[in-house]
Amino acid sequence: MSDAVQPTAAEVRAAAEAVKTALDRHLAAVEGRSGEDDPAVYEAFNQLAAAAEIYDELLYDRYDEVTPFEIPGAEDTLPPYTGPEEPSALSVLIRRDYAVVEPQRLMAQAQRVEAADPDDGTGDAEASGTVHGALGILFGEFEPDEIASRHKEFGLEEGDSTLWVTASDDQADPGEWLEAPFEGIDPQRVICRFDVSAVFDEDVDDTDEADEDVVDDVDEDVDDDVEDDLDTELDEDEDLEPLDSDR
Repeated sequence: MSDAVQPTAAEVRAAAEAVKTALDRHLAAVEGRSGEDDPAVYEAFNQLAAAAEIYDELLYDRYDEVTPFEIPGAEDTLPPYTGPEEPSALSVLIRRDYAVVEPQRLMAQAQRVEAADPDDGTGDAEASGTVHGALGILFGEFEPDEIASRHKEFGLEEGDSTLWVTASDDQADPGEWLEAPFEGIDPQRVICRFDVSAVFDEDVDDTDEADEDVVDDVDEDVDDDVEDDLDTELDEDEDLEPLDSDR
């Protein structure tokens, strides 16, 4: 990094002071919290996270050093729930990502659907011959949950998915949100969410690899112990006198 963009020592010091101030504010908010989901605690947490991130970046840019702690950002957590305690309506928001890994399989499945019902009213006999047409046929024929459970049959590969349950005061009028179904979602009205991602699998794999390393170390120790015992037994056998062949 050039000196022109490198932060000054004073800037790093100021960022450190900002972290100290944010720590004091966070502690005060926690000590005076009014409930489990006190917005003041949430705000103080975000301020502390932001201050710590700025300090960490400046410290690294100036001195090539990092802090020994990591505070998760606000995007890693849901804000405190501020919706109705007894919601009279709810919305379930689902996103599932797929990759088209076998286009030919995808189109073949769509052709089977067309052959089973040639008079389905689609009006496009060539729809199954294109990827986007085949997707339209399959997702029009099968429920999303069935697509999810049979995705390999359709030449698809699962990506990340998420499901959000949000609370509402009243049920929306018919057709009210159809033009923009995912617009204006209030994160503070999310009751719960369920995420599926390969990132979580990687964390498990890392743990498994660590466990395998431990097992390998144990196996090596056991093998060494067995080898030592065998050497000891052989040494003891060498001390024994040979048997009399006349007996």
